Amino acid sequence: MASKKPLVPGRGLDAILGSLDVESLGGGEAAAVTAAISMVPLCDIEANPFQPRKDFDESALDELAQSIREQGVITPITVRRMPDGKYQLIAGERRFRASQRAGLTELPAYIRVATDGQMMEMALVENIQRENLNAMEIALSYNALIEECRLTHEELSQRVGKDRSTISNYLRLLNLPAETQLALSSGQISMAHARALVNVEDPERHISLLHAIINRHLSVHQTEQMVKAEKEPARKVVKAKDDLPATHSASQSQLRDLFQSEVEIKRSRRGKGTMTIHFNSDEDFERIMKLMRR
Repeated sequence: MASKKPLVPGRGLDAILGSLDVESLGGGEAAAVTAAISMVPLCDIEANPFQPRKDFDESALDELAQSIREQGVITPITVRRMPDGKYQLIAGERRFRASQRAGLTELPAYIRVATDGQMMEMALVENIQRENLNAMEIALSYNALIEECRLTHEELSQRVGKDRSTISNYLRLLNLPAETQLALSSGQISMAHARALVNVEDPERHISLLHAIINRHLSVHQTEQMVKAEKEPARKVVKAKDDLPATHSASQSQLRDLFQSEVEIKRSRRGKGTMTIHFNSDEDFERIMKLMRR
């Protein structure tokens, strides 16, 4: 028995759908499926419940609607026929929404056959190939594919044409606190910032660093340096931890929050010691100095 041919990464909808089993359909429906393009009433089309993109740029939709009024829909959408006679979007939600705004009553569409699992896969592949999903939308979509379609990381890698390491990096974003996930979704921080923050497990320090990135517009390199500084002092002062009184430890935390930078306090048994404030650039140094002059 011949082994099943694996999907080719990056092939899009056809790679997931494969060939259609037209003979399994009824006569009229089979004719609709085999037609190159059919005109489908707009009112009979339902949104894709597996659509990974949740937010659509309103101005971009208005521009596309204006283009559709003038030029029509150049690229057909792709739908599947439902048992109740309606159609469900597989690909082309931006064109569908813009056509509604443009006042169209019907759309050119390819009518395909697809299961719920295939619908979910196609929605993800279509968006990754044609639109820029934000990192959290991609992470949630990957996780949905793994859980709902019971895919391994290797199988998911083949489906979407991405390295397993790339998929793992996205899935790690789901471990971030909700506030950090929201900042990533809204574009306040980049995925590279988020990947650095994943390594900060203490919730209070994590959120403190997040606020520093947003308020001070820290670069990814500066963020990575701050995260590194978070870990290094902890290793260096392990032996001297008992020598630091509770009042000094509390003050160290307060100073870190005040300056939004790493602060080290070291103290000998006789009460002598040093206090070090870290900065990442000349601008960062000036910012700290202004805080000290207040």
